[in-house]
Amino acid sequence: MPDSAVIVAPRRGRAVQVAAGARLEVVNREGGQVADMWALCAADPSEWLSMEHTRTALRRLVPAVGDELVSSSRRPLLRLVADSSPGVHDTLIAACDSERYRQLGAGPGHANCADNLRQALAAEGIQADRLPAPLNLFMNIPWQPDGRLEFLPSPARAGDRVTFEALVDVVIVVSACPMDLNPINGGRLGSIGLRLVA
Repeated sequence: MPDSAVIVAPRRGRAVQVAAGARLEVVNREGGQVADMWALCAADPSEWLSMEHTRTALRRLVPAVGDELVSSSRRPLLRLVADSSPGVHDTLIAACDSERYRQLGAGPGHANCADNLRQALAAEGIQADRLPAPLNLFMNIPWQPDGRLEFLPSPARAGDRVTFEALVDVVIVVSACPMDLNPINGGRLGSIGLRLVA
């Protein structure tokens, strides 16, 4: 994928191989679109980027530029090196799945991030034997002093981008979240761009 872009279509997911030292840009192409993101070690796909361990390592809920994001083995996998968005991201909310949509009243077969992850990894020859919590880029889930969470539209603008440096060889999966039954995507579904940069 050097010097080229991969487009993650609305409601779909894609996987990309990112070598140690390379950087991946995740671009909000039309604005307002949430992107669920996972990373797993290329050498051992059972080692995943872990939101629980990353929150512990960072001692905060949302990573900032310069932070290292760690695996379930507490090993740094990615460094957040640039963020042109408002910096609103989420590490708490699970990926949407068929049961989530059933509970919200959708009919069977609604696209979802859990299936997008599995399908993207299958295309790389990797079987997903677990569904870790994603890093929800551009997702606006403010928390209140009493512990309540809100689901609000993403403030990301068209062209906003987040850039990660791989610290080890990883497979990164990004899903253009298909949620259309709450306001997180602002009432419309967009695409996400992925680009390896020098």
